[in-house]
Amino acid sequence: MSYTHDRVLKDTTIDDAEMRVRDALSDKGFGVLTEIDVKATMKNKLDVDMPAYRILGACNPGMAHKAIEIEPRIGAMLPCNVILRQVDGGTEISAVDPVASMQAVQNEDLAAVAGEVRDLLRDALDAA
Repeated sequence: MSYTHDRVLKDTTIDDAEMRVRDALSDKGFGVLTEIDVKATMKNKLDVDMPAYRILGACNPGMAHKAIEIEPRIGAMLPCNVILRQVDGGTEISAVDPVASMQAVQNEDLAAVAGEVRDLLRDALDAA
């Protein structure tokens, strides 16, 4: 089982891809809670150069609430990360597959919520 849903936005800069991803996530009820510029962090902390790479921590409050009601400690596995990375010819976008990441928690009710979130994330990436 793949642990991400991936798509390449051809001939798209990372900045343009990020705007598209944020809009598509918002259309599906997600907000971005965290932002990490991995490229800048690696340069500042390790003096390592790398292609543009960003992590967006996305959260759909309604789905997060459902999951927390089912498994109160599930917050340790939230938010859902979406990455954007510069690749030859464009920007690759990838979203975590919540079904794959939630397999560690053996709870059928949680798996159902994870399936709903996976569908929303896939729809958002496909629309970006």
